[in-house]
Amino acid sequence: PVFDIKAVSISPTNVIPTWKENDTAGSENVYGIKNEVDNESSILFASKKNDSITDLNPAASYTFSVTPEVVDRTQGETMVINVTTEPNPVSGLHVTFMGMTEVALTWCNEHGTANCRMLFEHIGSQEDLTQDSAFNISVLKPGTQYWFTLSSLISDETQEDPKGDVGANNTERSPGEKPPQNHTAPADSSCHQGSQGTEVHLVGLKPGTLYKATIYSQAADGTEGQPQVIEFRTNSSQVLGIRVVSINATSMNLTWEISDNVSSSDYTYQIQVVGETRSFNLTAHVTHVVIPGLTSSTLYNITVYPLQDGGSEGSPGFLQAYTRIVPVSDFRVTSVSTTEIGLAWSSSDSDSFKIFIKWDGAGEPQNETTTNHTIIIGGLYPGTKYHFEIFPQGPNGTQGPPQTVEGQTESSTVFDIRVVRATTTEMELEWQSTDNASQYTYHLDIQPEVSSDETVTHHKAITLTGLMPGTLYNITITPEIDGVRGNSSFIAAYTWPSSVSNIKINTNTTAAAFSWQNFDNASSTYTYRLLVGGNHSSSKEEITAVGITSAVVADLKPGSSYTVEIFAQVGNVTEGESRSELFCTDAAPVVGFQCKPVPKEPTLVLTWACPPGANTGFQLEVSSGAYNVTCPENCPLENGTNCMANVTRFLNFVHSLSVCLSVDACVLMSGDNVLFCFVSDPPRPDESPSITPVSHNSIKVNFGGFKDSHGPIKAYAIILTTGQAKHPLPDVLKYTYKDFKNGTSDTYVTYLITADKERCPQGFSEVLKHEIDVGNEAKTCGYFNGKLTPLGSYRASVAGFTHVVFNPHNYGLIDGTQSYVSFSDYSKAVSLPQDPGVICGAVFGCIFGALVIVAAGGFVFWRKRRKDAKNNEVSFSQIIPKKSKLIKVENFEAYFKKQQADSNCGFAEEYEDLKLVGISQPKYAAELAENRGKNRYNNVLPYDASRVKLSVQTHSTDDYINANYMPGYHSKKDFIATQGPLPNTLKDFWRMVWEKNVYAIVMLTKCVEQGRTKCEEYWPSKQAQDYGDITVAMTSEIVLPEWTIRDFTIKNV
Repeated sequence: PVFDIKAVSISPTNVIPTWKENDTAGSENVYGIKNEVDNESSILFASKKNDSITDLNPAASYTFSVTPEVVDRTQGETMVINVTTEPNPVSGLHVTFMGMTEVALTWCNEHGTANCRMLFEHIGSQEDLTQDSAFNISVLKPGTQYWFTLSSLISDETQEDPKGDVGANNTERSPGEKPPQNHTAPADSSCHQGSQGTEVHLVGLKPGTLYKATIYSQAADGTEGQPQVIEFRTNSSQVLGIRVVSINATSMNLTWEISDNVSSSDYTYQIQVVGETRSFNLTAHVTHVVIPGLTSSTLYNITVYPLQDGGSEGSPGFLQAYTRIVPVSDFRVTSVSTTEIGLAWSSSDSDSFKIFIKWDGAGEPQNETTTNHTIIIGGLYPGTKYHFEIFPQGPNGTQGPPQTVEGQTESSTVFDIRVVRATTTEMELEWQSTDNASQYTYHLDIQPEVSSDETVTHHKAITLTGLMPGTLYNITITPEIDGVRGNSSFIAAYTWPSSVSNIKINTNTTAAAFSWQNFDNASSTYTYRLLVGGNHSSSKEEITAVGITSAVVADLKPGSSYTVEIFAQVGNVTEGESRSELFCTDAAPVVGFQCKPVPKEPTLVLTWACPPGANTGFQLEVSSGAYNVTCPENCPLENGTNCMANVTRFLNFVHSLSVCLSVDACVLMSGDNVLFCFVSDPPRPDESPSITPVSHNSIKVNFGGFKDSHGPIKAYAIILTTGQAKHPLPDVLKYTYKDFKNGTSDTYVTYLITADKERCPQGFSEVLKHEIDVGNEAKTCGYFNGKLTPLGSYRASVAGFTHVVFNPHNYGLIDGTQSYVSFSDYSKAVSLPQDPGVICGAVFGCIFGALVIVAAGGFVFWRKRRKDAKNNEVSFSQIIPKKSKLIKVENFEAYFKKQQADSNCGFAEEYEDLKLVGISQPKYAAELAENRGKNRYNNVLPYDASRVKLSVQTHSTDDYINANYMPGYHSKKDFIATQGPLPNTLKDFWRMVWEKNVYAIVMLTKCVEQGRTKCEEYWPSKQAQDYGDITVAMTSEIVLPEWTIRDFTIKNV
């Protein structure tokens, strides 16, 4: 029989049984092996022991019975053995997740595997091996997910410790909790169909540690299959979050974090720095480090390795970083304009630069990028401060530290403002600006203000409208761009004055007086330029004073046609449009007109000098009861050549004859030049003169003028006689006052009046009354008007002359035989009174001798009263001057201010002391009835001793004017003080100016003060004006704040 049956080799599909037997012939035996499984049996035959039973099922329980059988088929005792085949080993064992402290393992279970067992071992150095270095995890069912922690395995290494059933509800359970039954894990896609996967998560491992997991598949009875082994190392601690704290061109400061919760001090960190040209390592014991010695603008690869004290190396961290670029140097402003700023700099290691621009330190910055070392920043605002910041750019977006500079754009400025066109109400302006930007707005400030809305423009030109003529406008132009105003510029310009109107022209032979009007508001500030031109003469220019609308242009050519252009000017530069007028000067009168009668023939030979200037001929009028007009040719030759004409018609020897000659020129005619050709003695007057005693030695003779029908009256002579003749004879004209006094003749000529003018006869001449003072000791043409004899009886006659011939051989007296003269009858005789001095002496001598002294005093008074015109030299000897207090020169200014204080109170007090000095001097001339009307005030009269005497014309009082001589530095007649002229003394005033050669008039009063007239306006305002024989024209007028200066021209015609 067989015994000690056992399986010496079991595999998933094979079993090798073995046994022992006592039969020595057992080697010849045949053994029957019966396999019983799942109620089935099969009989196998083996010829020897250790034959392998194959084609078994893995993890299946088999019962084997061995029966020996000899050759003769005799069977021995059957022996039985139960064997379970090994399950198939797990497949697809791999790590599905690896961490620093956990790992996930997954495998596939073949059919028949009931459970699995895991042997988990820590593989390390001998020092690391402990009793806890290996763990068994059993009962790992297929299709289930398990979670195990290292700590629970240490406490109960054999306990099943599923963390949770992922397939069921994924809830956490405590380590000792049994997993729920029939929970399957999600199918593993790596397992083939019919196999189930198992997943085991192990938590609480050591980082960076080498582990080995052995998986045994188990049959239901615990039979284990062949193991599957996997080794793995948990991840080391990892460096995380490496970042640059600071960086510059040569160093960088790094910091990082470690991934586990172990204290960072347990780590040592190895830093590997790899640059483009140089690499090196550093070691740190903390999580930050400063890396020095770097190169600017260089890319560095930096790796940080964490090392634990045991030497395990964790996962490194990586960083790439560029070192900064060296900042630029010499960052500067190179150019400035209104809208641009030029910048420049130096840099050695950067090829690109970014520039940030801030407007006056505020606002959103702008930026510019360039690869050059210079740049022009455009589009800036004029007059604005800018802040520039430049960053050198490196690779990968790095940039170096900034450098800054500030600059300010130039303020925009307007210049070269000019007036392109101007009219009376418009002005067109143009200007330039400092740059050509088109975004400018120009603001115009116009003074005085105008109603025009055109005060803002976007162009460099504008037309201003609605202006006032002749007005000075101050115009300020300010540029503006984007709300920033630049520098203003200014121009002052006038609009054109309006043209003059209502031009009036008065002419004479060589001058023309013009007047006009201008109605502009600013006309008081205008001057006027007159341009007078003729066809055959050069133009003359005359410019008036400010505000004067009249002018006189002299030195013109007589009888010529002229054109006057009048330009209104303002500011001495701006002229308006001119107005012109044609005019002609008067023809020059004939000079040297003579007529020569032909003896015993009714013929006249007329000769005259050709007048200056232009003329077209002469008009000749001959009067002899009727008029006849002839027109000879104009002057054939140059000026100064005589012309001649013969007149033979309408002449007779009975009546006198007058010839008028006038000149035709231009459109005007000169005045008549009258010549009485057949002149004879004038007709005797019908009445004799009347005489009136004036004093004991003077009389007054009044007579009417002679008729001029026989020729113009050239002179009158006053003849006195004590004889009895009815009328004088021509022979008496040779006797004088001296002859009368010597007794040579009782008749003499005492006074001679000559006529200054010749007139064209128009019937009788105007009757003029003449009044002559006889006895005033005046001298006329060799005749002396001496004093008469008291108690004398005198008669007077008047001689009228149409032709006077003076005898040079008889002291210039009249030659009566050659002169044409007629005499009036003598007047009635008049007797003069006794000398008042003689009467007073006789009366006082008869009364008592004691009054002799009084009589002598009266005589002296009488003698003073008789002083007359012989006292030509003014004497101030009668005035006893009041002695004044002497004032030193250095004290005079203080003295003057003291006297001037309180409205000149001090000077008023001095005047009160002085006004009574000399008031007792005689003022007889001023008190005469004929002269009282010539005084403005009856208490302001000139003294006889110092009064100004004018020439006597037709009356003895013609010499009076209310005026006094005043002493000056050079003489006692340096100055004349006169009252403000009255309307009836204007002619006397200008006659005094002419006769006394006055060249300056100082007006010390206004015409009207406090409603009272103090002075007549004695000067012409616009046109020339005649004051008797004096013609006055104002040539200029300058009105100043405190006074007015006027210039006059005076002519005695």
